[in-house]
Amino acid sequence: MQQPLLKPANPNFSSGPCAKRPGWTPAALSGALLGRSHRSGPGKAKLAAVIDQTREQLAIPADYRIGIVPASDTGAVEIALWSLLGQRGVDVLVWESFSSDWLGDIKGQLQLDDVRVLKAGYGALPDLTQVDPKRDVVFVWNGTTSGVRVPNGDWIAADREGLTICDATSAAFSMDLPWDKLDVVTWSWQKAMGGEAAHGMLVLSPRAVARLESYDPPRPIPKVFRLTKDGKLTEGIFRGETMNTPSMLCVEDALDALNWIAGIGGQPACQARSEQSLAHIAAWVDRTPWVSFLPATAETRSSTSVCLTIQDSDLGDKASDVPARMAKLLEADGVAYDINGYRSAPPGLRIWCGATVEPDDVAALLPWLDWAFATVKADLLKG
Repeated sequence: MQQPLLKPANPNFSSGPCAKRPGWTPAALSGALLGRSHRSGPGKAKLAAVIDQTREQLAIPADYRIGIVPASDTGAVEIALWSLLGQRGVDVLVWESFSSDWLGDIKGQLQLDDVRVLKAGYGALPDLTQVDPKRDVVFVWNGTTSGVRVPNGDWIAADREGLTICDATSAAFSMDLPWDKLDVVTWSWQKAMGGEAAHGMLVLSPRAVARLESYDPPRPIPKVFRLTKDGKLTEGIFRGETMNTPSMLCVEDALDALNWIAGIGGQPACQARSEQSLAHIAAWVDRTPWVSFLPATAETRSSTSVCLTIQDSDLGDKASDVPARMAKLLEADGVAYDINGYRSAPPGLRIWCGATVEPDDVAALLPWLDWAFATVKADLLKG
């Protein structure tokens, strides 16, 4: 099979850190407040602007708190788990690597006794109807390593007694989040915003704040996890007074990404771009016999971390070697970087289709996938 003529203009399809917004250059950071304290007036103003623009672009309710926290999405999730869990039983939804990690922390580190696990394998979702509204629930909105997302928030009770703690790191900006159903939401700049790593976002509903101010966890809380002082929420965190020193270079980059998002039409436009990329892949999968989506159910397929599996009877057991070989071949040709599946996921391809990826680049990638598969298959059958 001959190589296609047209390459993607941007070969960055990594699922994190993700592609920068279209047209980005280092000049976008020229206004960064370098060499100045993040606690100075201008420093606080930059951090507050990130919070304010985040609220505007995601239409987050006015009574929800938004904070910038350390250690990316992982830090934001851990802050929530350590600070909020233990008052009542917790349901943990597990269907891919990161949701499994949160379960490990809840049981192994927090050592909570009343933990109920609702689990499914890669490519599937647990039975969401089994979630008990009297209990807290911890879940990912989008399984970054499995390509499976929850289709909506209909399964979350409006009159729930427990808190909903949602890791939305591969969903925020590219998927519609029902804020009235979510009490804690986390993500990082490095995903759908195409920002830089190490900074997380933490959003708290009034119900989550009430829990923080009424519940004293029976465990030490590290300094970078503490959200309260003397039984009251530390409001400064949610005005841009960060727990520790942030990178003002990364803050400037986040502002640039948020300005780009606003310029294209906000969250709905981001979502439309992501869904367009997924549509390109779905149409290609429908006509391509050697590939399929990891998630079998169309409504649960991620529009950001699109996960594919290889199916070819001629290859037999050798099919598991194909994705890594394809990824290496396409990287060498400057066509696609970092599209091999996640290390603990079933062998396959993972293509990031968040809003900062041009749908036309996704369309241009697909003939190259056909070429790479044909090339790798021929080599494997020769061997």
